[in-house]
Amino acid sequence: MKKELGLVVPVYNESGAIKEVIQSWETVLSGLNINFDIHIYNDGSKDNTLKILTAEAENYDNLFIHDKKNSGHGPTILLGYNENVNNYEWLFQIDSDNEMSPNDFSQLWEKRAAYDFLVGRRDHRVQPVSRRIVSQISRLAIRILFGKTIWDVNSPYRLMRASSFSSIYKIIPADTLAPNLLVSGLAGKNNLRLYEVPVRHHCRTTGEVSIQKWKLFKFSLRSFLQTFSFRLLIK
Repeated sequence: MKKELGLVVPVYNESGAIKEVIQSWETVLSGLNINFDIHIYNDGSKDNTLKILTAEAENYDNLFIHDKKNSGHGPTILLGYNENVNNYEWLFQIDSDNEMSPNDFSQLWEKRAAYDFLVGRRDHRVQPVSRRIVSQISRLAIRILFGKTIWDVNSPYRLMRASSFSSIYKIIPADTLAPNLLVSGLAGKNNLRLYEVPVRHHCRTTGEVSIQKWKLFKFSLRSFLQTFSFRLLIK
């Protein structure tokens, strides 16, 4: 029998935040009486992240650690989706930087019966100009290529009905840099029922953003080319 909810959490060098992330989500979801598991994918962290994860797994029966070679944030997310989609009624993806609180999750969970794709739009998000430009371009590109969809197309706070997304995950190439963009676009293209609500976004207090400046430009260009090429291949 499938459990209600599976969390997919990609992690890379988050030793300063990951323990708090695990504990806060465990507390909130248990308080909502949800039958859930947390699947954390350690993407080849070079700090003490894996050591902390291993210790935390001893405290929770529903915490599963998947240690893997580094392949990047996007491919790690997609791997998590495909490995868990058949075991749960719902999948939820959250990042490991503690920038979005579990306290807002109930806004999505309470509405799930009427929707297939429920997303927390990052509210009060503080971004440098370069990232704001990338976000705007991403939003525009997905709307042009796929049609109407959610506003925050790359939000890492997304609740997905597994039966509606299993076929979507399968057709996205494993090396896709930003699979959540394609997931958002395909959700709209497939006329899934969409729901989006503002969720408070907090600036990270530990670690640092791994993709910045010139690397951000190159990553964004490669991601756009992947997205455009993918769109040309599907009907």
